[in-house]
Amino acid sequence: QVQLVESGGGSVETGGSLRLSCAVSGYISRSACIAWFHQAPGKEREGLLGIYTGDGSTYHNPSVAGRFIISKGDAKNSLILQMNNLKPEDTATYYCAAYPGYLGSRWLDPRAYYYWGQGTQVTVSY
Repeated sequence: QVQLVESGGGSVETGGSLRLSCAVSGYISRSACIAWFHQAPGKEREGLLGIYTGDGSTYHNPSVAGRFIISKGDAKNSLILQMNNLKPEDTATYYCAAYPGYLGSRWLDPRAYYYWGQGTQVTVSY
């Protein structure tokens, strides 16, 4: 059974940083697309950054370029989202998601993903 568990959320002031982790347990597939999304109240879920484990290629939403970084964690089957220079508009619930294969340009579409974590809250104050 595949499980994704996010951690590391919290409250910070504008300009601060947070490091989110996604722990993946269970077998997804030989190669998978794993991505971070966020969703603010009343808004659609938005893709931020993704990684394809088959070749290590990464994908990013231009809205977070230069501020957010995705990487593999030190623990096996973990994924990190490093968020810097946080802004109040980054306030949202952050999710990691996985698809058992290659998505290409579809990585931004939350409907493509099979597995989701429960989310972790990030709040950025002025």
